[in-house]
Amino acid sequence: MKKKVYHVDIEGFVRRSMKEQDEKSIQEDLKNKILEYKEINPERAGQMAQAVIEEVKNTLKIDECSDESLKDIIKYPQSNVGMGEIGVGSRGAGDFFVHRKIAEIVSSTKSSALINPTAQDDGGVVRANVGSDDVYITTAVDGIHSRLSEYPFLGGFHVARATLRDVCVMGADPVAMLSDLHLADDGDVGKLFDFTAGVCAVSELVDVPLVAGSTLRVGGDMVLGDRLVSAVGAVGVSKYPPTARKRAESGDVILLTEGSGGGTISTTALYHGLFDVVWETMDISFIKSSEAIFQAGLLPEVHAMTDVTNGGLRGDAHEISKTTGLGLTFYDDKIRGMVNPKVLEMLENLDIDPLGVSVDSLMIIAPEDVASKVKKAVSGVGVAIDEIGYVDESGKSKLVKDGVEEELKPLFREAAYTKIKKIVGDIEPEDFEIMKEKVEKAALDAIDKKDRVVDMVRGR
Repeated sequence: MKKKVYHVDIEGFVRRSMKEQDEKSIQEDLKNKILEYKEINPERAGQMAQAVIEEVKNTLKIDECSDESLKDIIKYPQSNVGMGEIGVGSRGAGDFFVHRKIAEIVSSTKSSALINPTAQDDGGVVRANVGSDDVYITTAVDGIHSRLSEYPFLGGFHVARATLRDVCVMGADPVAMLSDLHLADDGDVGKLFDFTAGVCAVSELVDVPLVAGSTLRVGGDMVLGDRLVSAVGAVGVSKYPPTARKRAESGDVILLTEGSGGGTISTTALYHGLFDVVWETMDISFIKSSEAIFQAGLLPEVHAMTDVTNGGLRGDAHEISKTTGLGLTFYDDKIRGMVNPKVLEMLENLDIDPLGVSVDSLMIIAPEDVASKVKKAVSGVGVAIDEIGYVDESGKSKLVKDGVEEELKPLFREAAYTKIKKIVGDIEPEDFEIMKEKVEKAALDAIDKKDRVVDMVRGR
């Protein structure tokens, strides 16, 4: 009987093993790994192992190739810094740094956008001319929460909400969604259907169609197991310029709607056995809040909107300050009052910082007179909203707690919301600056490579 396991990258296993093991040992080890997943006879497993080894050996012959340009394209700039080491995906200082490097590669192109990844905003925006009118087109994409692979419906439901939120906070009206779905070789096809049903539940609730997508296996034949990896994108349109973070102004009021969480909170609840909390996350109040602001005609007067997701309020405040050069002051008690009571109770009982995790609130930055109108509109659709702070010119994010003001900084990783994350920790590693230098060089090397290839293709 097959063992219940997640996945193994057999090509990666061979590449690593070839550095220190002989071919016969690698084949035997790989054959045994394949038999853990596949109900096939040992002879066939051995043939599969040998085939993978031969394919990897063929790719390594690139070192003997005399075409230096081809070698340059095939090989990637190595930073020797692992994703987990620097915290990519963990919504903290390391993750933000790497995303800024990605944005630099994007901005090095000759193409332009109204809002591109350098703004570290929720979505990207281009301006198109339709007849005599300007139309602002917003796109966004979000990946499924990695710990929801075993819970496809929840994964699909929450990632659909996430990508729609990212379009809404840019001031656009969502008009379409698309999905990219990858399931490893041994995954049950039912996962595909369950994930899609989760996405379509949101689609039906907010009347935004799922119009296109792609479905593939994770790594094709090279990854065994049943891990689900996927993403959902959204497209939105608007007649007005985007409510991007960079539009925030000193003196603005900061509003926050009640947040019940999404993928992160569901994961926290599931992996701590607090299953009833999952129901709290199954809502569309965020979309209702955004639509209320649109319907009230307040969008042109709102300066900025964002969803409290990446690294929680700590992360969002840091990124807004960095983008605008302005300061933001928040009141701790007001923020906690805008976290769903059941969710807040769970976080506090588990010693998880509510300001360091994604609670999926809508944060609105607007002039004081506009803020009062926004509160009225959002309250009118049954969503709680309150004033939690203001924008100033200090250049820093600050938190006022029990009358004491402290700087609000993102941690190296978002607040640890599972037991494994608590073991990994959120303390900045001693060699963080060295890692940043290595990553910086790899990003610059990637830009240089892109420029060389563009020149070469144009010159052919």
